[in-house]
Amino acid sequence: MEEAVKQATEDMRAIDQEDATPVLEYFAGVVHQRMYCLMRGTDPDTFEGGDSDIAYHVIRNSQNIARHYWSADIEPYPPK
Repeated sequence: MEEAVKQATEDMRAIDQEDATPVLEYFAGVVHQRMYCLMRGTDPDTFEGGDSDIAYHVIRNSQNIARHYWSADIEPYPPK
C-alpha cells in the first residue's frame, strides 16, 4: 500500500494535483472493503450477491477482536 501511495503521489505531482493525493488510509479502506466482499461472496465491483450470514459473523468477529485485544468500547452483535 505504501508503494500505491508513492505512485499516486508521483502521478498527481505530474499533473500539478499533489494536494489531492490519497493517503495510506484510503488504500487500506479499499483493500478492507474488497476483502470483506470476497469473504462473503459479494461481487466487489457491483456489491451484488453474497451471504449476509457470513457478513454478520465477520463483523461480529471484528468487534470481538477490537474489544478483546484493544479494549474497544463496543458491544458486539449478539450471536445468531
